[in-house]
Amino acid sequence: MATATHTDDRTYDLISVAYHALQAGETHEQYIRDAEARDDQEVADFFREIQQQHNRTADRAKQLMHSRLADG
Repeated sequence: MATATHTDDRTYDLISVAYHALQAGETHEQYIRDAEARDDQEVADFFREIQQQHNRTADRAKQLMHSRLADG
Protein backbone atom coordinates (compact mmCIF):
# COMPACT_ATOMS: atom_id res chain seq x y z
CA MET A 1 0.00 0.00 0.00
CA ALA A 2 1.16 3.50 -0.79
CA THR A 3 0.94 4.54 2.84
CA ALA A 4 1.10 8.27 2.23
CA THR A 5 -1.99 8.10 0.01
CA HIS A 6 -3.82 5.18 1.68
CA THR A 7 -4.19 3.66 -1.78
CA ASP A 8 -3.25 0.10 -2.61
CA ASP A 9 -0.23 -0.28 -4.88
CA ARG A 10 -2.18 -1.73 -7.79
CA THR A 11 -4.59 1.21 -7.94
CA TYR A 12 -1.84 3.75 -7.36
CA ASP A 13 0.32 2.22 -10.09
CA LEU A 14 -2.51 2.16 -12.63
CA ILE A 15 -3.40 5.77 -11.84
CA SER A 16 0.25 6.74 -12.18
CA VAL A 17 0.65 4.99 -15.54
CA ALA A 18 -2.53 6.62 -16.87
CA TYR A 19 -1.48 10.04 -15.62
CA HIS A 20 2.02 9.86 -17.05
CA ALA A 21 0.82 8.51 -20.39
CA LEU A 22 -1.74 11.33 -20.67
CA GLN A 23 0.88 13.88 -19.65
CA ALA A 24 3.26 12.57 -22.30
CA GLY A 25 0.52 12.71 -24.93
CA GLU A 26 -0.11 16.33 -24.05
CA THR A 27 3.60 17.12 -24.25
CA HIS A 28 3.84 15.46 -27.65
CA GLU A 29 1.15 17.81 -28.92
CA GLN A 30 3.65 20.66 -28.53
CA TYR A 31 6.34 18.61 -30.28
CA ILE A 32 3.95 18.04 -33.18
CA ARG A 33 3.25 21.76 -33.46
CA ASP A 34 6.98 22.50 -33.33
CA ALA A 35 7.72 20.02 -36.12
CA GLU A 36 4.87 21.34 -38.25
CA ALA A 37 6.12 24.90 -37.74
CA ARG A 38 9.44 23.73 -39.23
CA ASP A 39 7.56 21.98 -42.08
CA ASP A 40 8.97 18.63 -40.95
CA GLN A 41 6.05 16.28 -41.55
CA GLU A 42 8.13 13.15 -40.97
CA VAL A 43 9.01 14.22 -37.43
CA ALA A 44 5.44 15.43 -36.78
CA ASP A 45 4.13 12.01 -37.87
CA PHE A 46 6.66 10.30 -35.60
CA PHE A 47 5.44 12.31 -32.62
CA ARG A 48 1.82 11.51 -33.56
CA GLU A 49 2.66 7.79 -33.51
CA ILE A 50 4.17 8.12 -30.05
CA GLN A 51 1.22 10.22 -28.89
CA GLN A 52 -1.18 7.50 -30.08
CA GLN A 53 0.83 4.86 -28.21
CA HIS A 54 0.60 6.91 -25.03
CA ASN A 55 -3.15 7.39 -25.54
CA ARG A 56 -3.61 3.63 -25.95
CA THR A 57 -1.55 3.03 -22.80
CA ALA A 58 -3.68 5.51 -20.83
CA ASP A 59 -6.89 3.95 -22.15
CA ARG A 60 -5.73 0.46 -21.18
CA ALA A 61 -4.76 1.63 -17.68
CA LYS A 62 -8.19 3.27 -17.31
CA GLN A 63 -9.91 0.03 -18.42
CA LEU A 64 -7.91 -1.99 -15.91
CA MET A 65 -8.65 0.50 -13.13
CA HIS A 66 -12.34 0.41 -13.92
CA SER A 67 -12.53 -3.37 -13.90
CA ARG A 68 -10.47 -3.66 -10.70
CA LEU A 69 -12.46 -0.97 -8.88
CA ALA A 70 -15.74 -2.50 -10.02
CA ASP A 71 -14.60 -5.84 -8.59
CA GLY A 72 -14.06 -4.14 -5.23
